[in-house]
Amino acid sequence: MNGGGEGLAAPATSGAATAPLDWKFSQVFGERTAGEEVQEVDIISAIEFDRTGDHLATGDRGGRVVLFERTDAKENGAHRKDLERMDYSMSKHPEFRYKTEFQSHEPEFDYLKSLEIEEKINKIRWCQTANGALFLLSTNDKTIKFWKVQEKKVKKLSEINVDQSKSLGNGPVVDSTPEISKPYLANGVCKDKPISFPSNDSSIPSGGFPSLRMPVVVTSPETSLLARCRRVYAHAHDYHINSISNNSDGETFISADDLRINLWNLEISSQSFNIVDVKPTNMEDLTEVITSAEFHPTHCNTLAYSSSKGSIRLIDLRQSALCDNHSKLFEEQEAPGSRSFFTEIIASISDIKFAKNGRHILSRDYMTLKLWDINMDSGPVASFQVHEYLRPKLCDLYENDSIFDKFECCLSGDGVRVATGSYSNLFRVFGCSEGSTEATTLEASKNPMRRQVQTPSRPARSLGNLPRVLRRGADNSGADTNGNGFDFTTKLLHLAWHPTENSLACAASNSLYMYYA
Repeated sequence: MNGGGEGLAAPATSGAATAPLDWKFSQVFGERTAGEEVQEVDIISAIEFDRTGDHLATGDRGGRVVLFERTDAKENGAHRKDLERMDYSMSKHPEFRYKTEFQSHEPEFDYLKSLEIEEKINKIRWCQTANGALFLLSTNDKTIKFWKVQEKKVKKLSEINVDQSKSLGNGPVVDSTPEISKPYLANGVCKDKPISFPSNDSSIPSGGFPSLRMPVVVTSPETSLLARCRRVYAHAHDYHINSISNNSDGETFISADDLRINLWNLEISSQSFNIVDVKPTNMEDLTEVITSAEFHPTHCNTLAYSSSKGSIRLIDLRQSALCDNHSKLFEEQEAPGSRSFFTEIIASISDIKFAKNGRHILSRDYMTLKLWDINMDSGPVASFQVHEYLRPKLCDLYENDSIFDKFECCLSGDGVRVATGSYSNLFRVFGCSEGSTEATTLEASKNPMRRQVQTPSRPARSLGNLPRVLRRGADNSGADTNGNGFDFTTKLLHLAWHPTENSLACAASNSLYMYYA
Protein backbone atom coordinates (compact mmCIF):
# COMPACT_ATOMS: atom_id res chain seq x y z
CA MET A 1 0.00 0.00 0.00
CA ASN A 2 1.54 3.29 -1.11
CA GLY A 3 0.93 6.96 -0.25
CA GLY A 4 -1.77 8.46 2.00
CA GLY A 5 -4.54 5.90 2.05
CA GLU A 6 -4.14 4.33 -1.40
CA GLY A 7 -5.93 1.05 -1.82
CA LEU A 8 -7.93 1.31 1.38
CA ALA A 9 -11.19 0.83 -0.46
CA ALA A 10 -12.41 -2.24 -2.25
CA PRO A 11 -10.79 -2.76 -5.69
CA ALA A 12 -13.85 -1.39 -7.44
CA THR A 13 -13.51 1.97 -5.68
CA SER A 14 -9.75 2.30 -5.26
CA GLY A 15 -9.37 4.77 -8.12
CA ALA A 16 -10.33 8.42 -7.88
CA ALA A 17 -11.39 9.89 -4.58
CA THR A 18 -15.10 9.65 -3.85
CA ALA A 19 -17.13 12.82 -3.33
CA PRO A 20 -18.26 13.65 0.25
CA LEU A 21 -21.68 12.29 1.11
CA ASP A 22 -24.67 14.53 1.69
CA TRP A 23 -26.17 13.19 4.92
CA LYS A 24 -29.89 13.61 5.60
CA PHE A 25 -32.04 12.93 8.64
CA SER A 26 -34.15 9.78 8.37
CA GLN A 27 -35.78 8.87 11.69
CA VAL A 28 -35.59 9.28 15.43
CA PHE A 29 -36.86 6.94 18.13
CA GLY A 30 -37.26 8.09 21.74
CA GLU A 31 -36.84 11.78 20.98
CA ARG A 32 -36.77 14.00 24.05
CA THR A 33 -39.02 17.00 24.43
CA ALA A 34 -37.48 20.28 25.57
CA GLY A 35 -36.66 20.15 29.26
CA GLU A 36 -37.52 16.45 29.61
CA GLU A 37 -35.37 14.66 32.14
CA VAL A 38 -33.73 11.49 30.88
CA GLN A 39 -33.86 8.45 33.13
CA GLU A 40 -30.51 6.73 33.61
CA VAL A 41 -31.98 3.33 32.68
CA ASP A 42 -33.16 4.64 29.29
CA ILE A 43 -29.72 5.69 28.04
CA ILE A 44 -28.65 3.56 25.06
CA SER A 45 -25.43 1.62 25.67
CA ALA A 46 -25.13 -0.63 22.57
CA ILE A 47 -26.15 -0.59 18.88
CA GLU A 48 -25.79 -3.31 16.25
CA PHE A 49 -27.12 -3.98 12.73
CA ASP A 50 -27.58 -7.59 11.71
CA ARG A 51 -25.71 -9.02 8.71
CA THR A 52 -28.45 -8.11 6.22
CA GLY A 53 -29.13 -4.67 7.64
CA ASP A 54 -32.85 -5.47 7.87
CA HIS A 55 -32.79 -5.53 11.67
CA LEU A 56 -31.25 -3.23 14.26
CA ALA A 57 -30.82 -3.93 17.97
CA THR A 58 -30.14 -1.49 20.79
CA GLY A 59 -29.39 -2.17 24.44
CA ASP A 60 -29.75 0.27 27.31
CA ARG A 61 -28.53 0.75 30.86
CA GLY A 62 -31.76 -0.74 32.18
CA GLY A 63 -30.86 -4.15 30.74
CA ARG A 64 -33.42 -4.01 27.93
CA VAL A 65 -32.87 -4.98 24.30
CA VAL A 66 -35.05 -3.21 21.70
CA LEU A 67 -35.35 -4.55 18.14
CA PHE A 68 -36.24 -2.57 15.02
CA GLU A 69 -36.99 -3.93 11.56
CA ARG A 70 -36.69 -2.46 8.10
CA THR A 71 -40.01 -1.57 6.46
CA ASP A 72 -39.27 0.38 3.27
CA ALA A 73 -37.99 -2.66 1.34
CA LYS A 74 -41.14 -4.63 2.20
CA GLU A 75 -43.39 -1.79 1.09
CA ASN A 76 -41.70 -1.74 -2.31
CA GLY A 77 -42.49 -5.40 -2.76
CA ALA A 78 -38.94 -6.73 -2.99
CA HIS A 79 -35.67 -6.84 -1.14
CA ARG A 80 -33.62 -3.68 -1.51
CA LYS A 81 -30.64 -5.55 -2.94
CA ASP A 82 -32.82 -7.08 -5.66
CA LEU A 83 -34.15 -3.63 -6.52
CA GLU A 84 -30.64 -2.26 -6.77
CA ARG A 85 -29.67 -5.02 -9.18
CA MET A 86 -32.57 -3.97 -11.39
CA ASP A 87 -31.41 -0.31 -11.22
CA TYR A 88 -34.66 0.48 -9.48
CA SER A 89 -34.74 4.06 -8.28
CA MET A 90 -36.00 4.15 -4.73
CA SER A 91 -37.59 7.45 -3.84
CA LYS A 92 -38.03 6.67 -0.14
CA HIS A 93 -35.24 6.77 2.40
CA PRO A 94 -34.49 3.74 4.62
CA GLU A 95 -37.19 3.29 7.25
CA PHE A 96 -37.26 1.18 10.37
CA ARG A 97 -40.04 0.49 12.81
CA TYR A 98 -40.18 -0.75 16.37
CA LYS A 99 -40.43 -4.55 16.41
CA THR A 100 -40.25 -5.71 20.01
CA GLU A 101 -38.29 -5.38 23.23
CA PHE A 102 -37.41 -7.67 26.11
CA GLN A 103 -35.63 -7.54 29.44
CA SER A 104 -32.27 -9.15 28.81
CA HIS A 105 -30.51 -8.64 32.16
CA GLU A 106 -31.56 -7.83 35.71
CA PRO A 107 -29.42 -6.23 38.44
CA GLU A 108 -27.62 -8.84 40.54
CA PHE A 109 -25.46 -8.98 43.62
CA ASP A 110 -22.35 -11.12 44.00
CA TYR A 111 -22.45 -12.09 47.66
CA LEU A 112 -18.99 -13.67 47.62
CA LYS A 113 -17.33 -10.48 46.41
CA SER A 114 -19.89 -8.02 47.85
CA LEU A 115 -20.22 -6.59 44.37
CA GLU A 116 -23.26 -5.15 42.62
CA ILE A 117 -23.63 -6.26 39.01
CA GLU A 118 -25.57 -3.69 37.05
CA GLU A 119 -27.97 -4.66 34.31
CA LYS A 120 -26.49 -2.35 31.66
CA ILE A 121 -26.05 -3.99 28.23
CA ASN A 122 -22.39 -3.65 27.20
CA LYS A 123 -22.54 -5.33 23.78
CA ILE A 124 -25.01 -6.94 21.39
CA ARG A 125 -24.02 -9.28 18.56
CA TRP A 126 -26.36 -10.85 15.99
CA CYS A 127 -26.02 -14.56 15.21
CA GLN A 128 -27.10 -16.51 12.14
CA THR A 129 -30.85 -16.71 11.58
CA ALA A 130 -32.63 -20.06 11.30
CA ASN A 131 -36.22 -21.02 10.45
CA GLY A 132 -37.39 -17.43 10.42
CA ALA A 133 -36.15 -16.81 13.97
CA LEU A 134 -33.67 -14.13 15.03
CA PHE A 135 -30.77 -15.01 17.32
CA LEU A 136 -28.53 -12.63 19.23
CA LEU A 137 -26.04 -12.45 22.07
CA SER A 138 -26.21 -9.78 24.75
CA THR A 139 -23.93 -9.21 27.71
CA ASN A 140 -23.63 -7.08 30.81
CA ASP A 141 -20.47 -6.94 32.96
CA LYS A 142 -20.55 -10.62 33.94
CA THR A 143 -23.14 -12.68 32.09
CA ILE A 144 -23.72 -13.40 28.39
CA LYS A 145 -27.13 -14.55 27.16
CA PHE A 146 -28.20 -16.18 23.91
CA TRP A 147 -31.66 -15.05 22.77
CA LYS A 148 -34.12 -16.40 20.23
CA VAL A 149 -36.80 -14.03 18.95
CA GLN A 150 -39.56 -15.63 16.90
CA GLU A 151 -43.06 -14.87 15.71
CA LYS A 152 -45.60 -17.19 17.25
CA LYS A 153 -49.16 -17.55 15.98
CA VAL A 154 -51.75 -16.82 18.64
CA LYS A 155 -53.82 -19.87 19.61
CA LYS A 156 -57.38 -19.58 20.88
CA LEU A 157 -60.10 -21.90 22.21
CA SER A 158 -63.34 -22.28 20.28
CA GLU A 159 -66.47 -24.48 20.13
CA ILE A 160 -66.80 -24.73 23.89
CA ASN A 161 -69.91 -26.73 24.93
CA VAL A 162 -71.54 -23.84 26.86
CA ASP A 163 -74.93 -22.21 26.40
CA GLN A 164 -73.78 -18.69 25.53
CA SER A 165 -77.20 -17.20 26.39
CA LYS A 166 -76.70 -18.17 30.05
CA SER A 167 -73.00 -17.48 30.34
CA LEU A 168 -71.78 -14.51 32.32
CA GLY A 169 -68.54 -13.29 30.81
CA ASN A 170 -65.96 -16.03 31.10
CA GLY A 171 -67.31 -17.31 34.40
CA PRO A 172 -69.52 -20.34 35.09
CA VAL A 173 -73.18 -20.44 34.07
CA VAL A 174 -74.91 -19.46 37.32
CA ASP A 175 -78.58 -19.76 38.25
CA SER A 176 -79.75 -16.80 40.34
CA THR A 177 -82.39 -18.82 42.24
CA PRO A 178 -81.19 -19.36 45.84
CA GLU A 179 -83.10 -22.65 46.33
CA ILE A 180 -83.59 -25.31 43.69
CA SER A 181 -85.55 -28.54 44.28
CA LYS A 182 -84.92 -31.40 41.95
CA PRO A 183 -86.33 -34.97 42.01
CA TYR A 184 -84.19 -38.01 42.58
CA LEU A 185 -82.36 -39.30 39.55
CA ALA A 186 -80.41 -42.49 39.02
CA ASN A 187 -77.22 -43.10 41.03
CA GLY A 188 -78.79 -41.65 44.21
CA VAL A 189 -79.01 -38.02 43.13
CA CYS A 190 -81.81 -36.35 45.11
CA LYS A 191 -84.69 -34.88 43.06
CA ASP A 192 -86.41 -33.07 45.93
CA LYS A 193 -83.63 -32.17 48.30
CA PRO A 194 -83.28 -28.39 48.31
CA ILE A 195 -79.96 -26.98 47.27
CA SER A 196 -79.27 -23.77 49.14
CA PHE A 197 -76.36 -22.46 47.04
CA PRO A 198 -75.97 -21.32 43.47
CA SER A 199 -75.23 -24.10 41.02
CA ASN A 200 -74.41 -24.54 37.39
CA ASP A 201 -77.36 -25.32 35.19
CA SER A 202 -75.72 -28.44 33.87
CA SER A 203 -78.59 -30.96 34.06
CA ILE A 204 -78.60 -33.53 31.27
CA PRO A 205 -81.57 -33.08 28.97
CA SER A 206 -83.86 -36.04 28.28
CA GLY A 207 -82.32 -38.06 25.55
CA GLY A 208 -78.89 -36.70 26.43
CA PHE A 209 -76.59 -34.67 24.22
CA PRO A 210 -76.45 -35.71 20.58
CA SER A 211 -72.69 -35.12 20.74
CA LEU A 212 -70.17 -33.77 23.25
CA ARG A 213 -68.22 -30.85 21.84
CA MET A 214 -64.78 -30.59 23.41
CA PRO A 215 -62.89 -27.28 23.37
CA VAL A 216 -60.87 -26.93 20.17
CA VAL A 217 -57.58 -25.02 19.93
CA VAL A 218 -57.45 -23.00 16.71
CA THR A 219 -54.62 -20.91 15.30
CA SER A 220 -55.66 -17.36 14.59
CA PRO A 221 -54.08 -15.18 11.88
CA GLU A 222 -52.70 -12.95 14.64
CA THR A 223 -49.02 -13.29 15.59
CA SER A 224 -47.01 -12.20 18.60
CA LEU A 225 -43.25 -11.93 19.05
CA LEU A 226 -41.72 -14.10 21.72
CA ALA A 227 -38.18 -13.60 23.03
CA ARG A 228 -36.76 -16.61 24.82
CA CYS A 229 -33.38 -16.97 26.51
CA ARG A 230 -31.88 -20.17 25.13
CA ARG A 231 -28.60 -20.22 27.05
CA VAL A 232 -26.76 -18.33 29.77
CA TYR A 233 -22.95 -18.19 29.71
CA ALA A 234 -21.95 -17.19 33.22
CA HIS A 235 -19.20 -17.43 35.87
CA ALA A 236 -16.31 -17.26 33.38
CA HIS A 237 -15.07 -13.69 33.94
CA ASP A 238 -13.58 -12.19 37.09
CA TYR A 239 -13.47 -8.74 35.50
CA HIS A 240 -15.96 -6.71 33.49
CA ILE A 241 -16.76 -8.03 30.02
CA ASN A 242 -15.97 -5.37 27.41
CA SER A 243 -16.41 -7.35 24.17
CA ILE A 244 -18.16 -10.27 22.56
CA SER A 245 -17.63 -11.30 18.94
CA ASN A 246 -19.08 -14.04 16.74
CA ASN A 247 -16.84 -16.33 14.75
CA SER A 248 -17.36 -16.74 11.01
CA ASP A 249 -17.81 -20.49 11.56
CA GLY A 250 -21.23 -19.77 13.10
CA GLU A 251 -20.50 -22.10 16.00
CA THR A 252 -18.25 -20.21 18.41
CA PHE A 253 -17.76 -16.75 19.88
CA ILE A 254 -15.33 -14.96 22.15
CA SER A 255 -15.85 -12.85 25.25
CA ALA A 256 -13.17 -10.52 26.59
CA ASP A 257 -12.65 -8.80 29.93
CA ASP A 258 -9.75 -6.68 31.18
CA LEU A 259 -7.30 -9.58 31.45
CA ARG A 260 -8.70 -12.61 29.65
CA ILE A 261 -10.36 -13.72 26.43
CA ASN A 262 -12.53 -16.85 26.49
CA LEU A 263 -13.72 -18.98 23.58
CA TRP A 264 -17.26 -20.43 23.76
CA ASN A 265 -19.33 -22.83 21.73
CA LEU A 266 -22.84 -21.45 21.21
CA GLU A 267 -24.33 -24.85 22.09
CA ILE A 268 -22.37 -25.30 25.33
CA SER A 269 -22.86 -22.85 28.18
CA SER A 270 -21.23 -24.90 30.93
CA GLN A 271 -17.61 -24.44 29.84
CA SER A 272 -15.33 -22.12 27.91
CA PHE A 273 -11.68 -22.14 26.90
CA ASN A 274 -9.28 -19.43 28.01
CA ILE A 275 -7.28 -18.45 24.91
CA VAL A 276 -5.64 -15.20 26.07
CA ASP A 277 -4.50 -14.43 29.61
CA VAL A 278 -2.47 -11.27 30.29
CA LYS A 279 -2.82 -11.42 34.06
CA PRO A 280 0.64 -11.26 35.66
CA THR A 281 1.63 -13.44 38.59
CA ASN A 282 1.95 -10.31 40.69
CA MET A 283 -0.81 -7.78 39.96
CA GLU A 284 1.60 -4.98 40.82
CA ASP A 285 3.39 -5.80 37.57
CA LEU A 286 0.24 -5.14 35.52
CA THR A 287 1.00 -2.52 32.85
CA GLU A 288 -1.87 -2.89 30.36
CA VAL A 289 -5.35 -4.36 30.04
CA ILE A 290 -7.47 -5.68 27.17
CA THR A 291 -9.93 -3.06 25.95
CA SER A 292 -11.61 -4.67 22.92
CA ALA A 293 -11.54 -7.91 20.91
CA GLU A 294 -13.00 -9.04 17.61
CA PHE A 295 -12.90 -12.06 15.31
CA HIS A 296 -11.74 -11.74 11.71
CA PRO A 297 -14.85 -11.57 9.45
CA THR A 298 -13.85 -14.54 7.27
CA HIS A 299 -10.89 -16.37 8.87
CA CYS A 300 -12.24 -18.38 11.79
CA ASN A 301 -8.76 -18.88 13.26
CA THR A 302 -7.82 -15.20 13.47
CA LEU A 303 -8.81 -12.56 15.98
CA ALA A 304 -7.49 -9.20 17.13
CA TYR A 305 -7.52 -7.49 20.51
CA SER A 306 -6.50 -4.02 21.60
CA SER A 307 -4.89 -2.79 24.78
CA SER A 308 -4.81 0.27 27.01
CA LYS A 309 -1.29 1.02 25.72
CA GLY A 310 -2.57 1.72 22.21
CA SER A 311 -1.43 -1.54 20.62
CA ILE A 312 -3.37 -4.14 18.62
CA ARG A 313 -2.37 -7.80 18.63
CA LEU A 314 -3.35 -10.28 15.96
CA ILE A 315 -3.44 -13.90 17.13
CA ASP A 316 -3.79 -17.20 15.31
CA LEU A 317 -5.74 -19.89 17.16
CA ARG A 318 -3.84 -22.58 15.22
CA GLN A 319 -0.54 -21.73 16.89
CA SER A 320 -1.37 -22.97 20.38
CA ALA A 321 -4.25 -23.55 22.77
CA LEU A 322 -3.23 -20.56 24.91
CA CYS A 323 -2.32 -17.69 22.60
CA ASP A 324 0.28 -16.01 24.81
CA ASN A 325 2.28 -15.00 21.77
CA HIS A 326 0.77 -12.81 19.08
CA SER A 327 1.42 -13.34 15.39
CA LYS A 328 1.49 -9.59 14.69
CA LEU A 329 1.70 -6.42 16.77
CA PHE A 330 0.36 -3.08 15.53
CA GLU A 331 1.42 0.06 17.36
CA GLU A 332 2.46 3.58 16.47
CA GLN A 333 5.85 4.78 17.59
CA GLU A 334 5.77 7.68 20.01
CA ALA A 335 7.19 10.93 18.62
CA PRO A 336 10.29 12.08 20.55
CA GLY A 337 9.56 14.77 23.12
CA SER A 338 5.80 14.40 22.88
CA ARG A 339 5.28 12.41 26.07
CA SER A 340 3.15 13.94 28.83
CA PHE A 341 1.10 12.82 31.84
CA PHE A 342 -1.88 12.14 29.54
CA THR A 343 -0.01 10.27 26.80
CA GLU A 344 -0.85 6.76 27.98
CA ILE A 345 -4.43 7.64 28.92
CA ILE A 346 -5.37 9.06 25.52
CA ALA A 347 -3.46 6.27 23.72
CA SER A 348 -5.79 3.63 25.18
CA ILE A 349 -7.85 2.06 22.38
CA SER A 350 -11.56 1.98 23.20
CA ASP A 351 -12.82 0.05 20.16
CA ILE A 352 -11.57 -1.91 17.14
CA LYS A 353 -13.46 -3.08 14.06
CA PHE A 354 -12.40 -5.25 11.14
CA ALA A 355 -13.28 -4.02 7.66
CA LYS A 356 -15.75 -6.25 5.83
CA ASN A 357 -13.00 -7.64 3.61
CA GLY A 358 -10.82 -8.42 6.64
CA ARG A 359 -7.82 -6.54 5.22
CA HIS A 360 -7.97 -3.54 7.55
CA ILE A 361 -8.59 -2.82 11.23
CA LEU A 362 -10.08 0.46 12.42
CA SER A 363 -9.18 1.57 15.95
CA ARG A 364 -10.39 4.48 18.08
CA ASP A 365 -8.40 6.04 20.87
CA TYR A 366 -9.44 9.18 22.73
CA MET A 367 -8.22 11.69 20.14
CA THR A 368 -7.93 9.81 16.84
CA LEU A 369 -9.21 7.17 14.46
CA LYS A 370 -6.51 4.96 12.94
CA LEU A 371 -6.73 2.56 10.04
CA TRP A 372 -4.32 -0.38 9.98
CA ASP A 373 -3.38 -2.79 7.20
CA ILE A 374 -3.00 -6.27 8.68
CA ASN A 375 -0.18 -6.94 6.21
CA MET A 376 1.83 -3.97 7.45
CA ASP A 377 2.67 -3.66 11.13
CA SER A 378 5.04 -0.69 10.94
CA GLY A 379 2.28 1.86 11.62
CA PRO A 380 -1.25 2.93 10.64
CA VAL A 381 -1.96 3.61 6.96
CA ALA A 382 -4.26 6.50 7.87
CA SER A 383 -4.94 8.60 10.95
CA PHE A 384 -7.86 10.97 11.47
CA GLN A 385 -8.02 13.63 14.18
CA VAL A 386 -11.49 13.56 15.75
CA HIS A 387 -11.40 16.49 18.18
CA GLU A 388 -7.87 17.89 18.25
CA TYR A 389 -9.21 21.14 19.73
CA LEU A 390 -9.66 19.29 23.05
CA ARG A 391 -5.93 18.75 23.54
CA PRO A 392 -5.49 21.99 25.56
CA LYS A 393 -8.36 20.89 27.82
CA LEU A 394 -7.03 17.43 28.72
CA CYS A 395 -6.48 18.48 32.32
CA ASP A 396 -10.15 19.49 32.71
CA LEU A 397 -11.26 16.31 30.94
CA TYR A 398 -9.14 14.27 33.33
CA GLU A 399 -10.63 15.95 36.40
CA ASN A 400 -14.23 15.28 35.29
CA ASP A 401 -13.35 11.74 34.08
CA SER A 402 -14.40 12.51 30.49
CA ILE A 403 -10.93 11.48 29.34
CA PHE A 404 -11.92 7.88 30.13
CA ASP A 405 -14.98 7.91 27.84
CA LYS A 406 -15.00 4.97 25.45
CA PHE A 407 -16.04 6.01 21.93
CA GLU A 408 -16.93 3.36 19.37
CA CYS A 409 -16.05 3.41 15.67
CA CYS A 410 -17.43 1.84 12.50
CA LEU A 411 -16.65 1.37 8.80
CA SER A 412 -18.90 1.51 5.76
CA GLY A 413 -19.62 -1.79 4.04
CA ASP A 414 -17.41 -0.87 1.08
CA GLY A 415 -14.56 0.26 3.33
CA VAL A 416 -14.42 3.73 1.77
CA ARG A 417 -15.48 5.68 4.87
CA VAL A 418 -15.15 5.51 8.65
CA ALA A 419 -17.17 7.16 11.42
CA THR A 420 -16.97 7.82 15.15
CA GLY A 421 -18.58 10.01 17.81
CA SER A 422 -17.55 13.04 19.85
CA TYR A 423 -19.00 15.47 22.39
CA SER A 424 -22.08 17.71 22.10
CA ASN A 425 -23.75 14.77 20.32
CA LEU A 426 -21.51 15.26 17.30
CA PHE A 427 -20.18 12.50 15.08
CA ARG A 428 -17.63 12.59 12.29
CA VAL A 429 -17.40 10.81 8.95
CA PHE A 430 -14.04 10.55 7.14
CA GLY A 431 -13.22 9.33 3.65
CA CYS A 432 -10.25 6.98 3.55
CA SER A 433 -9.82 6.37 -0.18
CA GLU A 434 -6.82 7.84 -2.01
CA GLY A 435 -6.95 11.63 -2.27
CA SER A 436 -10.14 11.97 -0.25
CA THR A 437 -10.58 15.19 1.75
CA GLU A 438 -13.89 14.15 3.29
CA ALA A 439 -14.10 15.10 6.97
CA THR A 440 -17.74 15.76 7.78
CA THR A 441 -19.03 16.84 11.19
CA LEU A 442 -22.68 16.10 11.93
CA GLU A 443 -24.94 16.54 14.93
CA ALA A 444 -27.33 13.88 16.22
CA SER A 445 -30.47 15.93 15.66
CA LYS A 446 -33.15 16.40 13.03
CA ASN A 447 -30.85 18.91 11.35
CA PRO A 448 -27.53 17.02 11.21
CA MET A 449 -25.72 19.73 9.24
CA ARG A 450 -26.55 22.47 11.78
CA ARG A 451 -23.04 22.43 13.29
CA GLN A 452 -21.30 21.94 9.95
CA VAL A 453 -18.39 24.30 9.40
CA GLN A 454 -16.83 24.91 6.01
CA THR A 455 -13.11 24.20 6.19
CA PRO A 456 -10.50 24.42 3.46
CA SER A 457 -10.14 21.18 1.55
CA ARG A 458 -6.76 19.62 2.06
CA PRO A 459 -5.79 16.67 -0.11
CA ALA A 460 -4.22 13.64 1.45
CA ARG A 461 -0.53 14.27 2.08
CA SER A 462 2.42 12.64 3.73
CA LEU A 463 3.57 13.74 7.18
CA GLY A 464 6.52 12.96 9.38
CA ASN A 465 8.42 9.70 9.19
CA LEU A 466 5.33 7.70 8.16
CA PRO A 467 4.76 8.59 4.50
CA ARG A 468 1.65 6.40 4.39
CA VAL A 469 -0.09 8.23 7.21
CA LEU A 470 -2.95 10.56 6.35
CA ARG A 471 -3.82 13.08 9.07
CA ARG A 472 -7.04 14.99 8.55
CA GLY A 473 -10.06 16.31 10.32
CA ALA A 474 -8.62 18.85 12.74
CA ASP A 475 -11.27 21.50 12.13
CA ASN A 476 -12.83 23.25 15.10
CA SER A 477 -16.38 22.19 14.20
CA GLY A 478 -17.99 25.17 15.88
CA ALA A 479 -15.75 25.49 18.95
CA ASP A 480 -12.98 27.89 19.69
CA THR A 481 -9.33 26.88 19.86
CA ASN A 482 -9.76 25.63 23.43
CA GLY A 483 -12.82 23.56 22.69
CA ASN A 484 -15.16 25.95 24.50
CA GLY A 485 -18.80 25.92 23.48
CA PHE A 486 -18.98 22.12 23.75
CA ASP A 487 -21.08 20.17 26.20
CA PHE A 488 -19.00 17.32 27.60
CA THR A 489 -22.01 15.79 29.34
CA THR A 490 -23.66 15.00 25.99
CA LYS A 491 -21.50 12.49 24.19
CA LEU A 492 -22.14 10.23 21.23
CA LEU A 493 -20.41 7.00 22.22
CA HIS A 494 -22.30 4.43 20.17
CA LEU A 495 -22.99 4.26 16.45
CA ALA A 496 -23.28 1.64 13.71
CA TRP A 497 -23.00 1.70 9.92
CA HIS A 498 -25.46 -0.26 7.79
CA PRO A 499 -23.60 -3.27 6.26
CA THR A 500 -24.56 -2.54 2.63
CA GLU A 501 -25.76 1.08 2.43
CA ASN A 502 -24.70 4.55 3.48
CA SER A 503 -26.94 4.63 6.51
CA LEU A 504 -25.89 5.39 10.10
CA ALA A 505 -27.59 4.72 13.43
CA CYS A 506 -26.40 6.89 16.34
CA ALA A 507 -27.28 6.90 20.03
CA ALA A 508 -27.60 10.29 21.71
CA SER A 509 -28.54 9.61 25.33
CA ASN A 510 -31.91 7.78 25.16
CA SER A 511 -32.63 8.74 21.53
CA LEU A 512 -31.80 6.69 18.44
CA TYR A 513 -31.13 8.85 15.36
CA MET A 514 -30.85 7.45 11.85
CA TYR A 515 -29.31 9.13 8.81
CA TYR A 516 -28.82 8.23 5.16
CA ALA A 517 -26.84 9.58 2.21
